[in-house]
Amino acid sequence: MIEMIEYLFDFIVHLDNHLFNLILDYGVWIYAILFLIIFTETGVVVMPFLPGDSLLFVAGTFCAGVQNSMGQTAELNLGLVLLLLTAAAILGDGTNYFFGTFLGLRLLKMKINNKPMINPEYIEKTHEFYEKYGPKTIIIARFVPIVRTLAPFVAGIGKMTYGKFALYNILGGFLWVFGLVFLGYFFGNLEIVKNNFETVVFGIIGLSLLPMLIELIRGKLKSTSGNTR
Repeated sequence: MIEMIEYLFDFIVHLDNHLFNLILDYGVWIYAILFLIIFTETGVVVMPFLPGDSLLFVAGTFCAGVQNSMGQTAELNLGLVLLLLTAAAILGDGTNYFFGTFLGLRLLKMKINNKPMINPEYIEKTHEFYEKYGPKTIIIARFVPIVRTLAPFVAGIGKMTYGKFALYNILGGFLWVFGLVFLGYFFGNLEIVKNNFETVVFGIIGLSLLPMLIELIRGKLKSTSGNTR
């Protein structure tokens, strides 16, 4: 387990190097790999730790072409990346919604090594998002790691009508994928970004977590002010 966490951390931090090698090694199959990662991160409720935001940014960077010190160039097709990863994001959330609808309560009760398979704190935080934003949570959650994976699952448990869910799912999928891919496409190859890539990755992750952090602080301030009355 520790080795897996260490590998995942290394993969996220050095995502540009790993993706460069994957493009050269697998050719057109890289599109299937990217599709699978985004689909799994959004569609499998127990896999919220995959690198969604940073992967989209880096994929956008490679759409503009990336050259290594040996003169090799790795490039992705922008149209294919946008089409396939948007489809992966929408299908992933849709799958997660149906998991929540038909298996949600059973999955919440399941345990691995006497520990809940799905962290109850994550579920509670997602419920708080729903209480504040309602169905728009499906869009907002796209930009918040962990909540992104659990929001459609909780929507399924809560019996949100599929028509309403589908509307927000499609809109959120487009905004998330197009926004981060184009961000990488236009800014990923700037020298300041390439020379500080690890910082940029952690910055993207930090910005993604900012809404959750703000809500936590606001919640604590409210509870504190309520206790002092």
